[in-house]
Amino acid sequence: MTQSLEQAMGAFKPAMPLGVALSGGADSCALLVLCARQWPGQVVALHINHGLQVAATLFQDQCLHLCEALQVPLRIRTVNAANQSGQSPEDAARIARYQGLVEFAKGSADAAALASIAVAQHADDQVETLLLALSRGSGLAGLSAMPAQWWRGGVQFHRPFLQVAGPDIRAWLAREQIAFVEDPSNTDTRFTRNRIRAQIVPTLQAAFPHFRDTFARSASHAAQAQALLDQIAGEDLGPVLRERDGLPLILALQALGGPRQANVLRHWLKSAHGAIPSAAQLRELQRLIAACVTRGHHIHLKVGHGFVERRGAVLGWYNPTLLPHRK
Repeated sequence: MTQSLEQAMGAFKPAMPLGVALSGGADSCALLVLCARQWPGQVVALHINHGLQVAATLFQDQCLHLCEALQVPLRIRTVNAANQSGQSPEDAARIARYQGLVEFAKGSADAAALASIAVAQHADDQVETLLLALSRGSGLAGLSAMPAQWWRGGVQFHRPFLQVAGPDIRAWLAREQIAFVEDPSNTDTRFTRNRIRAQIVPTLQAAFPHFRDTFARSASHAAQAQALLDQIAGEDLGPVLRERDGLPLILALQALGGPRQANVLRHWLKSAHGAIPSAAQLRELQRLIAACVTRGHHIHLKVGHGFVERRGAVLGWYNPTLLPHRK
């Protein structure tokens, strides 16, 4: 069920000191103000400047003004968010942002480490994430949408607003007379998320007033099912791996049924290499594994940002840009 901001903050119990990802936009400004009020002296604001738009200076200035008013320390980092070949600008910015936040959390010679980080995604962001996953034909992992808590780079992250409706955050900011910067890109309907926000969410609100709650329940069900698949994959993967180097044995993979084999391959590629195969890549990999009945049968298939290849009795994966680290 959606929550008020007060309910969300009452349930939020992060480890201290806490870093708050602060963009200068509405949601992150509300999160910083509430955290600073609740845990005075224990909160640090973290601003990542992507340098991707003219408004970047306005966002940074807003962060400086707000942190000065709240007497909250502000750490700023400028990152390179240029997208690589085959990568969307949004994905590149997200990866650069979280990398910067993890580096903030680990501290430096002149800045103490942080115990946890809070980010301000809310219930409407969750709806957009789920609709994007549906539009892409995602599996359970995608339909699980965003978790309320997770670990990245050894750092614990939180989304305390994940059950708070976006309009409620804006209404609270208006009542509290707290300034923020509007992201000019939010009205650019070339971006799918913006089209969902402008065209689909109002229709859902009119047709299904409780859609945020029901969508959140569906995402939770998908997350539970994915957790079970991950557990089964972990149990199946152990006997499949060759003891001396931890690479999956082709014969052992062939002994698994199709769905369990696919589940193990997805788990191995993601957990060992951070590679996520598309449905087509996974089907082709399974076809190649099934056809691998002679010593000379060759496997070399693009998966994620690298390649799966046959190495005798086992499968390996490598990124061609990191050949000295090929495993």
